[in-house]
Amino acid sequence: MEELRERLLEGRGATKANVEEVIGRLRGYGYLDDERFAQSYASLRLQQRPIGRQRLQRDLWLKKIDKKTADQALDQIFEATPEEDLIERAIAKRVRLRGKPKTREDAKKLFDHLLRQGFAFELVGDKVRAIAKNKEDEEF
Repeated sequence: MEELRERLLEGRGATKANVEEVIGRLRGYGYLDDERFAQSYASLRLQQRPIGRQRLQRDLWLKKIDKKTADQALDQIFEATPEEDLIERAIAKRVRLRGKPKTREDAKKLFDHLLRQGFAFELVGDKVRAIAKNKEDEEF
């Protein structure tokens, strides 16, 4: 809703009073609901591609959703779909496209990719180490 307020105020001839009246009407019609927006936005993003909580949280903040509302939506989303499952999907997709990491540099690239997708540092480290350990075990 805050993002909409900013956009409306950018319009030519828009006054704060007019913008507040429009927002009040839209809210009355049920069109503006930050909680519902945060929930559906996060859910849709996870359906499109596996990303981590940190990335989704940042995206919601960029949409001007307050921290409390964003955290509540993310708690519900990640309760239904654990981040552990999402990182497994992300790794499987990356391996399918580029193959398993063969060198330390490849493992570092996978590590960096997963961090950019918003997965927690510790979770990424554990998963990449597990893949590297399996690679070493396969060689013997």
